[in-house]
Amino acid sequence: MTDIKGGRLGISTGACAAGAAKAAVLLLTTGERPRMVSVTLPSGEELSLDVIVSPDGRCGVIKDAGSDIDVTGGLAVMAKVALGKVAGGIVFLAGEGVGTVTLPGLKVPPGEPAINPVPRMMIESSVREVAGSRSIRVEISIPGGEEVSPRTFNRRLGIVGGLSILGTSGRVRPMDEQSILESLSLELNTHAARGRNIVALTFAGVGERATRAAWNLPEGVVVQAANEMGYALDECVSLGIVSVIVAGHPGKMLKISSGGFKTHNRVSDGRMEALCTHIAMITDSPGLVRSVYEAATTEAAIDMLDDRLSADDLKRLWNSLAERASRRCVERSFGALDAGAAFIRNDGRILGASGNIGRLVERIRNIGE
Repeated sequence: MTDIKGGRLGISTGACAAGAAKAAVLLLTTGERPRMVSVTLPSGEELSLDVIVSPDGRCGVIKDAGSDIDVTGGLAVMAKVALGKVAGGIVFLAGEGVGTVTLPGLKVPPGEPAINPVPRMMIESSVREVAGSRSIRVEISIPGGEEVSPRTFNRRLGIVGGLSILGTSGRVRPMDEQSILESLSLELNTHAARGRNIVALTFAGVGERATRAAWNLPEGVVVQAANEMGYALDECVSLGIVSVIVAGHPGKMLKISSGGFKTHNRVSDGRMEALCTHIAMITDSPGLVRSVYEAATTEAAIDMLDDRLSADDLKRLWNSLAERASRRCVERSFGALDAGAAFIRNDGRILGASGNIGRLVERIRNIGE
């Protein structure tokens, strides 16, 4: 099956876990190795899933990520079950390769297996079709999950020991933007749940390393917003986070200074326009403005400015842009956020920062201690 964008739909880890658990109950109750099981998704769609059985009696479903780039694609989601003799509830256990929640603020509490609510509902519904109302213990495992978990957001979310069992629809859509937003919301919520009312926001891994290097910040205080800085700021407001530092490479920060909060290159730009406007405000050099405007990349423009402007003018330029980016973030939040901004090279060198950055950096250092 394909989605509206033409990519092939995949199957979520939650749907795989539900199928594996149902197959494990069938094996336990009938003694026969099921070759296929059906699972009903929250949308009402019914999936038929091929089943594998391991030598130790666990049943599993191979994760098919469809056209999406997913670290879990091709891994086996396995289940082992134990049934009680009387009616009762369901208990979830984390087996090999499935993580455990250690921080508050996620959809399941600390100490619980990292199996999200919708997958839990799907697993229980699927096993109840076979086991009825009997009490049941379900252990989900993903062999190899711990090895690939560093390529996910789990470490940042305080999930240790492996992968999460995710999914809200049972389907995986190619480059699912919603999953990125959900991960971002979860990470910000872990900060809010610990009483933190200030975070640093950057764009990706390189930006996080540069931001931490710029001010010698500890781990765990910088959140990667990818191309969704606007969404991250909105989430901060809704979670009661009142102060933010927005920092990163000039190529992204210039978009923020021009009001482009969704920074993917197919959605927004305005980098050179913002840069040239501020050059024009601090210099009397139309030739430099034109040269920068025609530069092929932000890096080329930065090098050109380094060659042609004095140290004082460079500082005025980048500080002016940082002040503008800071103001844009405050305006985005309708004044709810105390926002500082900084333009930082990938090596951690600060080109410019808003006037409130020192105060905010000191605060964020304190929460990391």
